[in-house]
Amino acid sequence: MKWKQIGHVVVVNEDLDDVSNFLKIPGVNTVVKVGNINGKTRKPDVKLLHGNQTETIHKENKCFFKLDVSRVMWSKGNTVERMRIARLVEEGEIVVDMFAGIGYFSVPVAVHSNLKKLYSIEINPEAFYYLNENIILNKIESKVETFLGDSMDMAPYLSADRVLMGYIGNTQDYLKPAMDCVKGGGVIHYHETVPEKIMSKRPIERIEKAAGERNVGIIRQRIIKKYSPGVVHVVVDAKIE
Repeated sequence: MKWKQIGHVVVVNEDLDDVSNFLKIPGVNTVVKVGNINGKTRKPDVKLLHGNQTETIHKENKCFFKLDVSRVMWSKGNTVERMRIARLVEEGEIVVDMFAGIGYFSVPVAVHSNLKKLYSIEINPEAFYYLNENIILNKIESKVETFLGDSMDMAPYLSADRVLMGYIGNTQDYLKPAMDCVKGGGVIHYHETVPEKIMSKRPIERIEKAAGERNVGIIRQRIIKKYSPGVVHVVVDAKIE
């Protein structure tokens, strides 16, 4: 069984008759089971096992994230990646977060870097609500502008030095709008789940295809975590000229 603590909530991945051990953790008063994460809006299937306070505030990397675990997803496995990106952002950059969620990347980037502006796009109205709550909670209103809608339609109208694509699913379908968004010499951080045997090939081929005649320089590729047997979640940092 896997479990994680999010604020005062413990999230498990299977049904439990006895959750008493989790309730011994200081501050924990709610236990939920989270199943599948569904569709473009990434809405979780949730079953309440104990308690009723599913809205919580989670602290990570000196950032605060308000969320309701019954309404929006939380990915604990990306903690290191979120801070890695925040440290890469250079002073004065304009950043676009194409899949902002509740601010998984947007918040630490705005808190820990001296960027010029961050544009955060989110398609799920519930996640968008918490995105805006977290911008206020972390006092970064002057740095971040939010957009409710599909980044497929919105990203091409923005111009950025760095584009964050921190979503896995059909992310490759969004590479073209990311290319329309990124300036010459800018960087795209592209996420994909891919069989280990082709992890060093397929994501890069997809980036190069979407870039068309633009030159692509691969800065780095790293595994974020195991996704399933034989499949990994990777991120590719690509400089687009």
